[in-house]
Amino acid sequence: MRVSDKEWQVLEALWPHPAGLPLGDVVEALKAETGWSRNTVLTYLTRMEAKGLVSICKEDTPHRYAAAVSREDCAAQERQSLLSRVYRGSAASLVTAFLKEERLTAEEREALRKLLDDMEV
Repeated sequence: MRVSDKEWQVLEALWPHPAGLPLGDVVEALKAETGWSRNTVLTYLTRMEAKGLVSICKEDTPHRYAAAVSREDCAAQERQSLLSRVYRGSAASLVTAFLKEERLTAEEREALRKLLDDMEV
């Protein structure tokens, strides 16, 4: 399941509301960031339902729209895609690249050390 940047924005609006939101609330949640019209949001929601990313509760009036995938599952898929495409499956190369480009706080360094130590078998 590939999630586009715009689909990710829609999911970000839906994830905090597991029971779902009516269309008007989804439009309102996205308005400031995207400026999308009601029709645009409805188009995204409908297409995302077809992809299995959104569920629509049609028994409710108005219909309620909810994320059908978790943020964690989408993030894991994005990480795996990046790892495969850019780093040829090498987690060490990915981590090394990030660490060369970003400064870690002392707490982050300690947490990383602990994680690596805990991985030792």
